[in-house]
Amino acid sequence: MNKEQLHRYISENTGNESNICQIYAIKDNEVVLEDCWHGFSTLDAMNVNSVTKGIMGLLAGIALDKGYIRDLNQKVMDFFPDYTVKRGEKTIYDVTIRHLLTMTAPYKGKSEPWKKVCTSQNWTLAILDYLGGRNGITGEFRYATLGIQILAGIIERASGKKCIDFANENLFEPLGLPGRVIHGDSSKEDQFDFFMNKNPRKYEWYSDPQGSVTAGWGLCMSARDMATVGKLVLDGGIYGGRRIISGEYIKDMLTSHIKLGEKFGFMNYGYLWYQPYDDKDVYAAIGDSGNIIYINKGQNVSVGITGTFKVRIFDRVEFIESKVLPALS
Repeated sequence: MNKEQLHRYISENTGNESNICQIYAIKDNEVVLEDCWHGFSTLDAMNVNSVTKGIMGLLAGIALDKGYIRDLNQKVMDFFPDYTVKRGEKTIYDVTIRHLLTMTAPYKGKSEPWKKVCTSQNWTLAILDYLGGRNGITGEFRYATLGIQILAGIIERASGKKCIDFANENLFEPLGLPGRVIHGDSSKEDQFDFFMNKNPRKYEWYSDPQGSVTAGWGLCMSARDMATVGKLVLDGGIYGGRRIISGEYIKDMLTSHIKLGEKFGFMNYGYLWYQPYDDKDVYAAIGDSGNIIYINKGQNVSVGITGTFKVRIFDRVEFIESKVLPALS
């Protein structure tokens, strides 16, 4: 399949690939694919959902490099001395930044408290109410989108800057990408529209009423943005000859820290980044609707894909490897 055939395949697709808006690929330091669908242009942005978590993984590394975070075993509660812990709660004192990054932090309840958190005035403090529990630290993987909100709070309190400003100054702008702005509204109706609207968005980031970004979702990026971030990771934290993140942290971030179960395709998990295979240097930041940053060290390629809201898309890695990579040669 060549590039023209790939474009036609997506244009005519009625299945999982029908929602793709942009694909952008960088291989051997050259842009080798730049294509768009559904009225999108290369510079348009889209809510990339949980790819946002992969960006937060990088921001945690930058905060660590700069000394705002002492080490990844530092306790979460070190950063919230003014938070009143609920009576009888002990586990919360044992939770570390590493637990947040590997999704092994424990939470009370069986499901995420979306309504309680997303209707509160301070989403970080609201989710802290659910951190911990009677079972202690078990090391069990528990995918918690809202839990990553705590990481944004840590970065803000440690650096003295809003997380969006920290990201702009230390990641997006050094990569030559547009700075993000706060989305502004956080009403129930607006949250629904933010997920479901299929039109291009600004370079924005969703936030709570305090102006703190939603760390588990809500970052708007283009496929170009994502491929550029992937290129940074591919090159061990260096971009344009400049060190953005330490190579030591990038290596640790991509290392498998936990093996996932059948629900997550038995992939390996690093620090908010996935390793789909046990025996290949392939890594990804993955979000709902097929949004993805895909990097393949063996082929020296970084791919970004955006897509409008569409449920249950889990095969973008397979799609990239079966359809996109062959079109790059």
